[in-house]
This record gives sequence, C-alpha cells and structure tokens, in this order.
Amino acid sequence: METARYVMGYGPSERSPHLSALQLKASRGKFPPVPAVCAVTGGTGFVGARLVEMLLERGAKKVRSLDVVPPMPNAWKHPQIEYMTGSICDPEAVARLVEGADCVWHMAAAVGPFHPRELYTQVNYEGTLTLIDACRKAGVRKLVMSSSPSTRFDGTDVDGLTEAQMPKLPQVRYLQMYAETKATGELAMSQACCDELMTVAVAPHQVYGPRDNLFLPNLLEAAGTGRLRIFGKGTNRICFTHVDNYCHGLIIAERALKKGSAALGQFYIVTDGDTHPYKEGYLIFWKELDRAIVGMGFRSLASKAHLPMWLLWPLACICDCIGRPPAAARLLQPAS
Repeated sequence: METARYVMGYGPSERSPHLSALQLKASRGKFPPVPAVCAVTGGTGFVGARLVEMLLERGAKKVRSLDVVPPMPNAWKHPQIEYMTGSICDPEAVARLVEGADCVWHMAAAVGPFHPRELYTQVNYEGTLTLIDACRKAGVRKLVMSSSPSTRFDGTDVDGLTEAQMPKLPQVRYLQMYAETKATGELAMSQACCDELMTVAVAPHQVYGPRDNLFLPNLLEAAGTGRLRIFGKGTNRICFTHVDNYCHGLIIAERALKKGSAALGQFYIVTDGDTHPYKEGYLIFWKELDRAIVGMGFRSLASKAHLPMWLLWPLACICDCIGRPPAAARLLQPAS
C-alpha cells in the first residue's frame, strides 16, 4: 500500500494556531531537548497531533507523522512536519516512517467499543509487531508506546495503587477487546526491549483538552438533549489527564530510555496529579461533568433523578448479548 506524503508550508507562527492561551503560555517554557528526528504513529489524532506540535516546540528538527487519516486542512503548516497517510499494518509505510528516526512514539490504535475483533487485533497487536520489526531493521534505538489503564482493569475499583501494585499482564480476562489487544501489543513491546531497542509504555487516564472531539462533546450532547443521567450515587472518583500533561509524559519517557534504566520495558500512568480538585489526585466525575453541563447552559444533572445501578447492570448485560454476533455468524465472517 503506497503512502501519500504531505509536506506542509510554513505557517504564520512558530506555534500551532490551535493552541489555547494557557497552552501557548506553557509552550514557551524551558524544557530539556528532544531528539532531532522524531516519528509518531497516529499523528493526526487528538493526542497524536498535540504530541507532534510539542516535539516541534521543544526543538525537534524533523517530525514525521503516519496516520490512516490524512491531516486536516487546517493542520499546523510547518516545514519540519511531514505528514504521511498510511496504515500501521503496512510494513512499507512503517519502514518509511521510522527511517533515520532517533525515537518513535506509537500512538496509533483502534479505539472505541464497536469495531470488529479482527480490526482490534490487526491494529493494536499486529500493527505493533510491524512497528517493532521496522524499528529493528532501521536501527531505531528508542520506542515509546501509548498504552491504556484498561489493560490492568478487571472491573474492580483501583484506588491509590501504584503501577507496580496493579495486575500484571496478561490478565485472566479483559472487559473489552480494545483492552485485550492493547495489552497484547504492550506485552510484545516490553518483551522486545533490549539494549538495541529500548522501550517503555505510558498511559493516561481519560484525556481531555482543546480539540477533543469525542469524550466531552459526546457527553455534553447527551446532556443537551436531556438523555444523560447520573449513574448510581454519583460519587465516582476518577483521574483525568490534560492532553498537554500526557504528551509531556510521553516526551520525558524518551529521556528515561538508556542502558540500565529502571524504566526499560515498564508501564507508567500519567494523570493531572495534585492539580485535580482533590489534592490526593482525583476528582468526582459527575460533579465535574455537571460543572461543564451547567456552564453550557443545560439543566444540572443533580436536579434529575439518578439511574440506579441495580437497573443499569442487567440492562447492560442484555444489550451486550444482543449486540454480540452468534458464534455461527462470526465463523461466516470473511477473513481480513
């Protein structure tokens, strides 16, 4: 599969025109240098696009971005960014992406709950294997993978645990195909770690920030139509991660990749830490969401009846069964 290449012309500013005032201010801080030649898979997505920008902000001489989706017409037009359109599953496209790279950031993934099993496996696992193989052949020394906390989540509450205290991979069961295939991809990444190819996995918990077109917009749309309700008591504690905080974590992870480092082959989670409303490092999900909902001029969720968990769990199980194709139908599906 041949890839299309886009070398965008120089833009009107040394910074992306899409930054908020706070992002712009933070981007002008002093940071350690980044590698001269950087490669990013999934570089046109919400997080990937910001990572590409931040690498340029911090001194990268060249950043290549590979994504199955072409760059938006208003993508940052900078001569040191090269946009490539192609699949993470295409060895030739991936080989061109990583050629001469000092470090590769692996952001590409099939996300969401509604893709076929084959797609999750092809992108999240087999695509990762393709990238590892390309890095080895090209002599790339550093590989930072974007993983997910869902790879360690079995449905029970995780409260105050460190990464080392969380379940080890592989788990006995996973709640979604996304989590399972991300876990298998991460395992392959950690097992590939050696002096010639140093790897580390970094994950966020619920990313938010400017240009998010999925998480908060969907919730606000549901609230605006009046369909959204608080589930259960509404006291769920959770961690959030601003997109810039996550990208910063991904960038400094590269600096930890050196011989003898304790970070080699490991898994880390990035959150907003003690800048959360509660200094212990968390927020109350429904409380913070309701602030955004009221700020948009919609009716507060707190003024509506809550949906009881004793009702929601059986409904969720029924919907899961209805949406799951029977075994015979799965067997008849054509191979990819």
